[in-house]
Amino acid sequence: MASRVERVKPATLPAGSRRRGGFTLLELLLVMALAAIMMVLVPPMVSSALPGTQLKSAARELAAGLRYARTHALTSREEAVLILDAEKRHFKITGRNRNYSIPESVDISMLTAESETRGDSVGAIRFFPDGGSTGGRVNLRHGERGFGVDVDWLTGKVRILDLEPDY
Repeated sequence: MASRVERVKPATLPAGSRRRGGFTLLELLLVMALAAIMMVLVPPMVSSALPGTQLKSAARELAAGLRYARTHALTSREEAVLILDAEKRHFKITGRNRNYSIPESVDISMLTAESETRGDSVGAIRFFPDGGSTGGRVNLRHGERGFGVDVDWLTGKVRILDLEPDY
């Protein structure tokens, strides 16, 4: 019996196409250039937005603390107080053994009843068991942007207000 050997032609690709096993040098350089541009442009955008985020967060945390104090006064049938120390940059709430800090980048001012002031930099807003309060406002600013955390004296309702730029 005779053995027969056949030759097999290698597979060919259609005209105009070629097999690729990876990325070309040009593609790699392009991706690296885009990554370098992003590393230069993104950090300044994020860092400039950070103080605004801290300001909004501080206003929300302060408003939450005031709402907690109001709720505490209503449910416990006892007065509750939020004490703000602008110099030490923190506030404390009746019923909680914690000081809540306010970022260094935020400027603080407070308007409250004279009976609730304790020195030049410490003031308080008091909530009564009937839902009322001594009322007041805490202004938080960073640059031209600012929020006022307002407490209505009659109802004790807490609101966050956008403040007009200080020119």
